Amino acid sequence: MEKFKTYRCSLCGKVYQPHEATYTCPADGGNLDILLDYQGIKKAFSPEKIAASTEQSIWRYLPLLPVDDPGLQGTPLRSVGWTPVYQPKALAEELRLEQLWLKDDGRNPTASFKDRASSVVIARAREVQADVVVTSSSGNAGAALAGMAAAARQKTVIFVPKAAPQAKVAQLIVFGARVFLVDGTYDDAFELSLKAADEFGWYSRNTGFNPFTAEGKKTAAFEIWEQVIYKGNLKKPLNVIVPVGDGNIIAGIHKGFKDLVELGWLEHMPHIYGIQPEGSAAIANAFNAGTEEIIPVKADTLADSVSVDHPHDGLRALRAATQTGGRYITISDQHILAAIARLGREGIFIEPAAATAYAGLEAAVRQGLFDVSDPVLVMLTGNGLKDVKAAIQAVQPAPIVEPTLEALKKLL
Repeated sequence: MEKFKTYRCSLCGKVYQPHEATYTCPADGGNLDILLDYQGIKKAFSPEKIAASTEQSIWRYLPLLPVDDPGLQGTPLRSVGWTPVYQPKALAEELRLEQLWLKDDGRNPTASFKDRASSVVIARAREVQADVVVTSSSGNAGAALAGMAAAARQKTVIFVPKAAPQAKVAQLIVFGARVFLVDGTYDDAFELSLKAADEFGWYSRNTGFNPFTAEGKKTAAFEIWEQVIYKGNLKKPLNVIVPVGDGNIIAGIHKGFKDLVELGWLEHMPHIYGIQPEGSAAIANAFNAGTEEIIPVKADTLADSVSVDHPHDGLRALRAATQTGGRYITISDQHILAAIARLGREGIFIEPAAATAYAGLEAAVRQGLFDVSDPVLVMLTGNGLKDVKAAIQAVQPAPIVEPTLEALKKLL
């Protein structure tokens, strides 16, 4: 079955056949949504059939993805997704919520949400017979691409700001990517990667540019639907809280829910909340101003994965909140660090971007945005080992003790 029907521009609404566009709208540069053959999918598949799948990865949703099966069984690329959903009772009681879920995408093969996009992009790159796949990244997207590409024996080039955490840069190099540390910001790396792709004919994976990235990220919405809404027989609309940088994750999650609504498999569209650090809040600023004009900022936050001057998927990210009855919330770096420590006490180790989402939930509760009975899910997007420096900042340093019982007693 040919699932991928057309592209549609998120700005002008113009529709393109698959061979008429590759990245953004040829008319105005707007981000492209991929439209599927929803009627054909409905005839061939059902929620019951999807739920009966024994595949425990994003590939259980292959009927809802615009790519063919990439093969590569037995590799990390086939282990992306189907990440755990926790229900920590102590946190729920602390926040006075009857139903709280935390979805931990730090459990993906390269320890971040970005594996979802990279695995689908690699599948697409194989279909178009790309020689080299290139991307810019603040760390996680590059690590995800490098890891998935290694599984597929695909050549990659990755541009990363030189200030990216060393753990993330180490992943890129270990996975065999050709890495360039850019003397500038993420946005500088983004622009250089686009120029390089154009000059050398490389296939670009960039978020907010390649439409297949959102298609990978939408699989989180499918899992939330299946794990929490469908199997949990949830009656009230779910509130989904997402950290936001360039906007592609929240846009992808929104796209996934829209696909499910289009198929008739989701009755109530979840309310989607975007959370941004105060120092990187271009989309939140637009939301609060009641406009779709997103004005770039000079990003300044310790949460490197969501530190973006100019969000390349800003419009769709904004609409993820405005079109679902959600909203945008900004939080301080200090609240981000506190969230790392708080979830650590529940046995969950997260990096600053993921902590941004949990800190956003705490802010929403303080603002009285949720009733006790409102179901809430927080999307945790990366493991704490991605940024050990931030993790150490979040907690008290361990004391040094002399190797004697007397010295230990003094410290105790």
